[in-house]
Amino acid sequence: MKETVVERELELTLILSPEHSIPVPARLIYRTDDPYAVHIGFHIHSEHPVHWTFARELLVEGVFRPCGHGDVRVWPTKVEGRGVVLIALSAPEGDALLEAPTAQVSAWLERTLRLVPPGTEGEQLGLDDGLAELLAPAPVDEDGE
Repeated sequence: MKETVVERELELTLILSPEHSIPVPARLIYRTDDPYAVHIGFHIHSEHPVHWTFARELLVEGVFRPCGHGDVRVWPTKVEGRGVVLIALSAPEGDALLEAPTAQVSAWLERTLRLVPPGTEGEQLGLDDGLAELLAPAPVDEDGE
């Protein structure tokens, strides 16, 4: 099966304090060969972008209600009347709170959900075919062995 990629460039806001934030160019990436995950690359002031990968389901749910625990938490809110999705990331190197425009994230997620509807992710991986091949009875040769 051919891999399909759904990407979206957008500008997130890195919230440093209640009074201070900075724009962070980012790229949302969804690949049909990794159907359960979303990938986000942040282009911060470094040679290499910072990449995070987490469950697509977490971002889908986080657009509507608070979810997640541990390293990634997502929840919707309003800032100056605009709908935004807040994404809190925790790593040994530190924590980050990012704000993303709900409309842009939702439009991108919608494209991924049309491509691979929820519940059909396993079909993308070809697991059923692989399992069927593994579980198929071995052919019997002419000697009955």
